Amino acid sequence: MTILITGANGQLGNEMRILSAENKQHTFLFSDVFVPEDSLVTIHPLDITDAASVSAFVKSHGVDLIVNCAAYTNVDKAEQDEATALKINADAVANLGRSGARVIHVSTDYVFSGDEHLPCSEDDPVAPRTAYGRTKNAGEQALLSVLPDAIIFRTAWLYSEFGTNFVKTMIRLGQTKEEIGVVYDQIGTPTYALDLARAIFAAINDDAWHPGIYHYTNEGVCSWFDFTVAIHEVYNMFIAHGMKHGEPITCRVRPILSEEYQYLTPRPHYSVLNKAKVKQTFAISIPYWRDSLIACMRNM
Repeated sequence: MTILITGANGQLGNEMRILSAENKQHTFLFSDVFVPEDSLVTIHPLDITDAASVSAFVKSHGVDLIVNCAAYTNVDKAEQDEATALKINADAVANLGRSGARVIHVSTDYVFSGDEHLPCSEDDPVAPRTAYGRTKNAGEQALLSVLPDAIIFRTAWLYSEFGTNFVKTMIRLGQTKEEIGVVYDQIGTPTYALDLARAIFAAINDDAWHPGIYHYTNEGVCSWFDFTVAIHEVYNMFIAHGMKHGEPITCRVRPILSEEYQYLTPRPHYSVLNKAKVKQTFAISIPYWRDSLIACMRNM
């Protein structure tokens, strides 16, 4: 197949680019709105909010499948500019669905209310409470309305060795602060973007096409506080074994309530996703979140 990866400069897009080298049976094209001068692969400038541009690109390059890794992900800014978030997270997704190619799209746990106390399944009712969640839910609905056989992966707490993310921020703060407060009343599962990319490739390379919505995060659950403590522990483990240079992190991590952090936009208190469907459909095993954290930090 000829496969287009949109949002190629993002965390997931970069991991898809890495794994494309292991999938030489396909031809890959990469696109983004921004093309860095030092990119090691060709990245095509493509504005997916422009329906005509998307249609022309897919037709001229003979694209069979689009993996949409592009999204407006700034939760707080989306609250202030929902129109722009909707354009990228919903209108653009519909453009991809109308392009004539199959589509694998990436969505989020924010489509749920965050008040659940059991892992959310794919058929549980959605109830987004933020502009980001509303626009991502709109994107799911828009895609399925124009392309019912699309595949959607919902994920949460995504991080990688690329870009700006929670893991890198906690390392930086740990190196520069004596103490940081991190919320302990928000529960979820970190997701290493490389693991999600592998799951997407499992869907691509399956003998059959399995349309529908799937949930994917790493295994296990933790709070942001637990995740931060683990990040510092793993970082110090690498320092102690001479696998990284620098001083160990001695910053104290203090557990705080969400109300103490003064969020501009409410965050889900519980965003654990049930992954039984994706494991059964694509016959994959999912790594435990702490093991994946170690793997990611080894790759940084």
